Amino acid sequence: MIRKLFVLITLLFCFGQAHANFDFNSNCVQAYNSLLSLKLKRARTLIDQEKAAHPDNAIAILLDNYYDYFWLLTNDSKADYDRLKDNKSKRINLLEDEDDKSPYYNFAIAQVNLQWALIHSRFGENTSAGFEINKAYKLLQSNSKKFPGFLPDDIPLGMVNVLLGSIPDGALKSTLSFFGVKGNTNTGINMLQQLTVKLPHSGYAMYYDELVFYLTYIQAYIINDTAAYQKMQQYVASIDNGSLNKAYIKAFVAIRTGHSGEAIDYLEHRPAGSEYPSYPYLDYLMANAKMNRLDTTADDYFKKFINESKGVSYIKDAYLHLAWNALLNGDEHKYQSYIQLVKTKGYQYNDKDKQALTEANNPTPNPDLLRARLLFDGGFYDKALKILQDKNPAGLTQVQDKTEYYYRLGRVYDAMDKDDDALRNYQLTINAGKGTSYYYAPTAALKMGNIYERQKNKTEAVHWYNTAIAFKNHQYENSIEQKAKEGIKRLGY
Repeated sequence: MIRKLFVLITLLFCFGQAHANFDFNSNCVQAYNSLLSLKLKRARTLIDQEKAAHPDNAIAILLDNYYDYFWLLTNDSKADYDRLKDNKSKRINLLEDEDDKSPYYNFAIAQVNLQWALIHSRFGENTSAGFEINKAYKLLQSNSKKFPGFLPDDIPLGMVNVLLGSIPDGALKSTLSFFGVKGNTNTGINMLQQLTVKLPHSGYAMYYDELVFYLTYIQAYIINDTAAYQKMQQYVASIDNGSLNKAYIKAFVAIRTGHSGEAIDYLEHRPAGSEYPSYPYLDYLMANAKMNRLDTTADDYFKKFINESKGVSYIKDAYLHLAWNALLNGDEHKYQSYIQLVKTKGYQYNDKDKQALTEANNPTPNPDLLRARLLFDGGFYDKALKILQDKNPAGLTQVQDKTEYYYRLGRVYDAMDKDDDALRNYQLTINAGKGTSYYYAPTAALKMGNIYERQKNKTEAVHWYNTAIAFKNHQYENSIEQKAKEGIKRLGY
């Protein structure tokens, strides 16, 4: 009898210890919520308190990784990245010693891998990112089968599906192809959108802010969802206004979807104080939003961003915008000075910086076309249209300028839902730009495919998607080709 009692006590003790290894208690929930609000100082205090009070709680290891992830996202510092990146392997080693019967076991290890994959990619280490995405994907697939009711799995699993399905050719895709890893963009999007309904009414409602953080980025940036702005407004409504992350989400999506005026308002009313980290990128967003409405104070924000940023991203693009502003003000000398800084300052890890360097090596843009481009990006379609309609394309002697003119006109009409006018100008873009290395003609073909897809004319849509793919040796070839292939896949071909 005594022996049986001893065995029972031992089993109960071991069972309790195993499940205590992943204890998302109230203190951890507060720390997690603080992280998602970017209240990093408070999060750091709560995580350290948890580690002191419950040193065996492995959730603290995962929260430590979230802290590093958001710290590096906000300050973008190469020095901090080099200092912190060894934490990844240490944390995974610790997590692998924990309770593998918990749904948090594979989830936590996958999250650490995935967060570092996103950071490694940000700093140009795409091969490392590919290995980590592969590991995370397999762990999440396994976890989803073992614990089908564990909804947090679907956030990274949905995100990875989107990334794998939409990523253009390059080092990262080559690494993933080596492992035979493939995703499906539509599967990932559907998974994430379904979670916006499921999560708030489940025991995992605290994950809602993280879901919105990724989903809105994907809709606005990766798949260019035309309804991304309206969806974002709905998603963020329940998020606390004290969240700096909420302000970022609103401003980022607004700028990406042609709502620069609204983005300025969001950024002017964002929460501030010592509890939040320095986040220079928000000044960069403000600068872009102001530039898109041709606001003369945009320069101040670009310069503030350059002076305060310790990061590796958007420096070249900021200098390019300063060059553009000088050009619009008729200062050719200052324009050329800033163009030289685009070529010599910053890094080429980020797509915007790569694009900035490409544009810096292009001929000087036509000021009127540049104004129309910026106004279009800001959502000021009537003003952009007026500039273009007041300009006679016959007076544009450069092939680049004439091609861009029709392309800009097509984009404006497209945004204004004037499909016939858009299609006509996209066709003129292709006629004028065929054989050049500029992105205007292939992108025009892609946009024609988008219009016909919206009109449910599958035959024409597939034709123009294939036309976009057929263009070779041009700017952004991989990205345009990938988007066209995604369109063909959506149509079932």
